[in-house]
Amino acid sequence: MGLGRASAMIAAGTLTSRITGLLRTVVLVAAVGSLGRVGDAFATANALPNGIYQVISAGVLTGVIVPQVVRATAQKDSGHAFLAKLLTLGFVLVAGVTVVAFFCAPLLVRLFASAGFTPEQLDLATQFAYWCIPQLFFYGMFALLGEILNARKMFAPYAWAPIMNNVVSIAGFLVFMMLFGSDLNEISAWNSTMVMVLAGTATLGIVAQTVVLIFFWRKAGIPLRLDFRWRGMGLGHMRTLATWTLLTTLIGQLVGIVQTQTLSKASGDHASVFASQNAWLVYMVPYSMIILAIGTPYFTRISEHAAAKRDVELRGDIAQSIRILGLFILVATAAVAAAAAPASRVFSNSADAALAVAPVLLAFLVSLLPMAVLFIVQRTFYAYGDARTPFIFTVVQASLVLIFTIVVAFTVPVEWRAAAVALVQACSGIVQTVLATILLRRKIGPLGLGSTWRALVRFALMAIPAGAAGYGAYLLSGGADGWMLQDKLWGALGAVVIAAVAGAVYLLLLFLFRVPELRVAIDTVRNRRS
Repeated sequence: MGLGRASAMIAAGTLTSRITGLLRTVVLVAAVGSLGRVGDAFATANALPNGIYQVISAGVLTGVIVPQVVRATAQKDSGHAFLAKLLTLGFVLVAGVTVVAFFCAPLLVRLFASAGFTPEQLDLATQFAYWCIPQLFFYGMFALLGEILNARKMFAPYAWAPIMNNVVSIAGFLVFMMLFGSDLNEISAWNSTMVMVLAGTATLGIVAQTVVLIFFWRKAGIPLRLDFRWRGMGLGHMRTLATWTLLTTLIGQLVGIVQTQTLSKASGDHASVFASQNAWLVYMVPYSMIILAIGTPYFTRISEHAAAKRDVELRGDIAQSIRILGLFILVATAAVAAAAAPASRVFSNSADAALAVAPVLLAFLVSLLPMAVLFIVQRTFYAYGDARTPFIFTVVQASLVLIFTIVVAFTVPVEWRAAAVALVQACSGIVQTVLATILLRRKIGPLGLGSTWRALVRFALMAIPAGAAGYGAYLLSGGADGWMLQDKLWGALGAVVIAAVAGAVYLLLLFLFRVPELRVAIDTVRNRRS
């Protein structure tokens, strides 16, 4: 499958997944409220399996599995024997961690949110956690199966399966509201049955998406069997890589703990844990649709070039991928920034709540372009089997986040704390990206990115008036007092209008100045149709 078709398939699946994911969050906000202690309690508990999964999965799988599977595919049996052993090893690892995490639920909740939660809120969060933590096993198996499929250039299932999670969750949350009502943001109103239905629904959604991926796995003709004969599968090399990626993600979780503890102090009437997660969800729409959709196929091809020692082709893919990512990501940044308030209104129960969340979203957006560059640079290290260097530049980023988040905790008023924490994370990510690029250049030599950086500057100069045009549409609608903030539906429509205006102006400028990357993007779309 070509890069164009693969990127288009991932983008289409991701777009559908993100739209249904946004609807899922809208329904959840309707059930528990956008600002309040119940929403923060659920958000903390539901984030626990995600956080642990990132430790054992995101770093280890992305950094270790994809390059190993690419190499194993060249074996006589297309790597099927290796995949059986790998799947068994992952099953045992994830199951073991899930059991330990389940029994440590009270400790984990207090580890993340004891600073600002009341005793009643901690108790509710712990009840939620017992139902949410089993998600960890299914997250892990989903990621393992999906990354293996990605490495074998089967991108569609991993991109489309999360839609089932969202559909199941939406249905379950609607049933919850039919049974118990909506906007239940008072802890005293909750009982064990309500906890079971809400948190159990969230877990059932993760189970559903994993089952869907298993179906595609079997349909692809890859044997689904367990094999405990791990000797000879290169565990020593994989363990070395996994150690560094594990340390990298553990550092990230330490940062997450400090951030959540800092945010929990604002729980109640201000933007806190749940509001920050919702702003992050909006931020992840362009990240997933653009960075993951375009970057994932490039990562597989970069891994192939690295395995075959085709350094010239690899450098060409690095430069091209960053330019294409920048072409789309800069206008997305401008459009989402212009639509920050209406987009936040979709996940808020009032205009005032939306205006409180919007600065958090704006702060996150500062790092969107750097994260696109980092995605390619970091995965190039992984393609070369180097997980130690990503650990180094992640430690630098994490240290900056830790230091300045602690400063925020003691100096920034609670009403601005969520935005300040987001800005600290974004700025630290910029430093991380610069350092990572310098270290990659030292590893493989000159990257030839001079023309790429100049292209990004051109894109930025065109994105500024595009974003201004979008913000002008927001002001013409009445701004904070206009129709775009009247309710969730108008907020969604307003965000679409603003994005359309910004996109149209940006596209016009690209045509007027005959930007060569636009032709590459158009050819990519044409190629995926062929």
